[in-house]
Parts: sequence; C-alpha cells; structure tokens
Amino acid sequence: MRRHRAVSTIGPDCIGTAAATRAPTCPPLPARPVLWLLCALAAFCLGALPAQAQEISLNFGEDGALAVRSIQLIVLITLLSIAPGVLIMLTCFPFIVTVLALLRQAIGLQQSPPNMLIVSLSLFLTWFVMEPVFLAAWEAGVVPLNDGTLALEEAIPRALEPFRLFMVARIDPATYDALAALRPDPVGALDAEAPLSVLIPGFMLSEIARAFEIGFLIFLPFLIIDLVVAAVLMSMGMMMVPPAVVALPFKLSFFVIADGWTLISEALVRSYF
Repeated sequence: MRRHRAVSTIGPDCIGTAAATRAPTCPPLPARPVLWLLCALAAFCLGALPAQAQEISLNFGEDGALAVRSIQLIVLITLLSIAPGVLIMLTCFPFIVTVLALLRQAIGLQQSPPNMLIVSLSLFLTWFVMEPVFLAAWEAGVVPLNDGTLALEEAIPRALEPFRLFMVARIDPATYDALAALRPDPVGALDAEAPLSVLIPGFMLSEIARAFEIGFLIFLPFLIIDLVVAAVLMSMGMMMVPPAVVALPFKLSFFVIADGWTLISEALVRSYF
C-alpha cells in the first residue's frame, strides 16, 4: 500500500497573519509628544509658589545724603580702577620699564624675559623708589581724610603735593616750556604750583627721553660683540651662518659675568636719589 504523506502548504499571507497575531501589542504613543511636554511644563510653572527673596534696602540717611564712609568707599573704588594709569603717569614706572625692554632687545632676546616678568620687576623697583613719596602722600592726605580733619576737596591736593615735587625734580625744563607754549592761556614757571595738565605729560616725555639715552649706552657693548662676531665669521668664510645666532651666547655670557641685572637695577634706582 502506498502511504500518502499529507503536505500542508502554508502561503505567505497566512504566515504574515500568524506573526501579526503573535506580536505583542504596545500602547499607542501620543501624536504630539512636544505639545504634551509643553503643557506639563506650563502646569508646573503655574503651580509653583513665588520665591520669597530677601528685600534689599539702601539707607541714605534722613536728609537723603550719602554718609561719609560711603563716599570714601566710592572714591576708593574709583581710584582702584584708574590705579594703572596713575602708576604710569606719576611715578618712575615708564622710565624703568622702557630701559628694561631696551635691555632685552640689546641682548637679542625676543621673548625672554617675558613681558610679565619685566613689568613685575619694574613694578617692584618703582615701589622701592617711590615708597617715600607714597608714605608722604598717605600722611598728608589720606590719614587726615580718614580722621575726619580734612574734607575730600582739601585732601586730594595735599596727597598730590609729594608727587608734584617728585615730577618737578625730574622734568626737563625745555620739555615743560614747549608744552606750556602750546596752551592758549599763560602758564607759570616750573614749580610745584604748575598745572597737572602740563606737568604730567612733560614728566612722562622727559622720562621716556632719558630712558632712550640710557638704552643707547646699553646697546653699545652688545653692538661691539655683534660686529666682532660678524667680522670673524666673514674672515672664516662662514657667510651663511647668521651672526645673531653665534653672538647670542657671547652676549649672554658677557651680561652674566658682569652681573648685568644688579648693575642695571642699581643704576636705575640711584638715578632717583
């Protein structure tokens, strides 16, 4: 007997129907999730209680005028904001920082010592030179102002008096006369009563000119080293070798052996005493 095996044929449509029947069902997602999120955020913000912040009140006194301490604080903050300009205009900082910058160029170094180091050294040398002037200005103007014996209008001229004397002793008379001639109104002689609008720029120009004169003297020994090295290289036929590269170690050795930093700093400080 022939045994017939029944072969069941399942079409693709039936397979798809069965798979769809066995697949787990997921909950439907909202059509616009961004809209639901915005609605929830709006509900949260509307339901939040207002923050209880501490009230800030300024007491200007019964008559509406600021207290003396408040005025002093405002003046102190203002002076701190213009302190760099005052430091450059009324002290020996322009002279010292210009000489040190010219010294770095004379040696042939472009980035060493860095600018921050040169400025820091100039600041401390300025402090060393100007300390008597600072103390005199403090005793003449700031201390009486804090004690209440002087008003602000009287304390500022008294505090500037030591700086006036310092600038008068260092300014070039020819520079002062040239600046005074540019003013439409007549200016008095060069003394402590000279107007600051003429005294300060004349002092700065005099300091820069004096710094350039010292820079010329600093350049001379290093220039001689450059010329000697260039002549030796030319005589040896090494014209392709840069003379600056060969001369740099000799200039550094010369500066270190001569204790250049101490000599330059001592000369800069002694020029004010």
